[in-house]
Amino acid sequence: MRCRICDADLPEGAMFCGECGSSTSATPESRRRDPRPGDTEILDRKALTTGVVSVPVAGFHPIAEPAATPSPARFVLRFSTGETRTVSGSGLVGRRPVPQPGEQFDHLVQIGDRTLSVSKTHLEFGEHDGVLWIADRFSGNGTIVRRPDDGALRCEPGRRYLVPRGSTVELADQSFEVE
Repeated sequence: MRCRICDADLPEGAMFCGECGSSTSATPESRRRDPRPGDTEILDRKALTTGVVSVPVAGFHPIAEPAATPSPARFVLRFSTGETRTVSGSGLVGRRPVPQPGEQFDHLVQIGDRTLSVSKTHLEFGEHDGVLWIADRFSGNGTIVRRPDDGALRCEPGRRYLVPRGSTVELADQSFEVE
């Protein structure tokens, strides 16, 4: 039996190729290219910046007119890794979060997770009436919200959940508290 992607020799009954990681049922025509960089992709070291974890995408918010709506609420996210990030507006959280084509976010918050339990783009967040909301982005290990007075709630992928201050959001082996 041979892999139809990389032509590696496979043991009988294999479900995945040990060389390229493809499913044994995959064909070159069925594979779509993931636009996000892979965990093992070689990067141009000259193009790398410092270890910034939270990157404002837009860079600034336009100055509001006197009659305009107030600026979005600010939230402090305290990660189990020891890092703290202050965010407002919208954003993505994950090991290497990347927006889909046409999406725009204020923040891309990267979590250092050596166990790879957190997905590349694990969840999305935003603000509604001064309260943070999150939505699991179909992550591999799911997302759990622990509200101060409400116990644990497993998030259904693609659905928004309000996360009041004092809550903890668990992303597989990592977590963050919302202040």
